[in-house]
Parts: sequence; C-alpha cells; structure tokens
Amino acid sequence: MTMTDPHKEAIDWRGNAVACEGCDYLALNREGRCEIRRACVQDRYARRIDRFFEWNPEFANDNLAHPHFEVRAIAARFADIFRLPPLLCDEDETVRWNAARRLPVRSILTLRTDPHREVRIRIATRLEDVDLAPMIHDADYYVRLTVAWRLTPERLSPMMRDPDAEVRRLVAGRIPENWLSGMMDDPEPIVRLAVAERLPPELLARMAGDDDWRIRHEVARRAPASRIASLADDPDDLVRAAARERLGPSAASPFLSECST
Repeated sequence: MTMTDPHKEAIDWRGNAVACEGCDYLALNREGRCEIRRACVQDRYARRIDRFFEWNPEFANDNLAHPHFEVRAIAARFADIFRLPPLLCDEDETVRWNAARRLPVRSILTLRTDPHREVRIRIATRLEDVDLAPMIHDADYYVRLTVAWRLTPERLSPMMRDPDAEVRRLVAGRIPENWLSGMMDDPEPIVRLAVAERLPPELLARMAGDDDWRIRHEVARRAPASRIASLADDPDDLVRAAARERLGPSAASPFLSECST
C-alpha cells in the first residue's frame, strides 16, 4: 500500500508548500508545540491555524499584522484585548468582526455602518435599544431583521412600515398589542396574518373581508360569533366550515333556507 506523504497537503496562503525549515517557530516544532498538517500558523487551513494558537496563545499578539487574513482573524481571538482596537479598521471583514466580538460595546459602535453586511448583522446581535436604534434604516433587510429581533417592542414603531415584508411580519409579532391596528392594512398577506393571529377578537372582526383566506379563517375561528355571519358563505371551504361550526344551525345560507320551506 502506498503511504501518503504527510507534507503533501501542507500549503500556505500563497499556495506554496509549507516547510518547517526557516519558520520563525521551528523551536516550537522541536518541543511538540506545533505540527505540520495539524497545528501550523503558516498553513492556509483555518483549523490548523486555530490549533496553533490554541497550543501557543502567547504568540497571537505577534501575528495581528500577518499578511494572511485568516491568521489575523484567528489571532484576534487569542490576543490581548488592548491590542484589538486597530483591527476594527482591518481591510478584511472577518478580522474586524473577530476583534469586535471581544471588545466592549462602546468600542464597536463605528461598525454599525461597516461596508460589509455580515459585520453589521453581527454587530447588531451585540447591541441593544439606544445603541441599536441607528440601524433601523440599514440598507440590508437582514440587518434590519436582526434589529427587529433585538429592539424592545416599544421601540419598534419606526419599523412598522419597513420596506421588507419579512421585517414587518416580525415586527407585527412583537409590537405592543394596542399598536396592531396600525398594521391591519399592510399590503402583504404574511404581515396581515401575523397581525390577525395577535389581534383581540373584537378588532379581528374588522378583517373579515380580507382577500387572504388564511386571515378570514382566523376571523372565523376567533372573532365574536355575532360578527362572522358573512363568512358562513365564504368561497373558501375551510373558512366556511369554521364559521358554520361556530354559528351552528343559524349558519344555513338564506337560499337553502328558502328552498327548505
């Protein structure tokens, strides 16, 4: 059986073969503190770089300016925290985020307008209310979705008219109940359904004429029986059945009643 060369897959970030000879950490190799294809700061594979710093965290500070972004990003997880602020301006978004995740909130507010959406999404997961509010109008819908999850319900009013239906749907599920009537006429059915599912029965009856059968079905199920008579003849089978079940014998259509006399 042919044995695989243990060095064959040891490639650095430039695409060159990794060689222990000439490496700054050759002494560590002799001590068993790094290992080619397993724990190597020169390797292009993130897991091998990560393992190098797990074994040797004291060298993280020295690699915060490494030319390979993976090394800088992983070193940021192990470096002394006071060395991290300059990395918030790093050219690579992974480096910026790995620095930001360890720094105090007051230090990372500038990243609310980071050019990369992934950084802004992750920044939003660390902020709350006052610090988060400036991100309500972010250009990216998923950033705004994250903001809608994080803000306290009483701060969601500006997002009730968000341009994205998924964001508005989430907002409809979280705003105070007494604000829901302000979203009953939303142009998107998925938003109106989220509203209908939370409306108190009396207000829900106002949606009996909605174009979406799911919303009319919710009305038929929960609105006061005295307000759902029109749904007993709804064109949708499920809506009609739900209404008639609640209305009982009085739900018979006028046409059928006249034919039975």
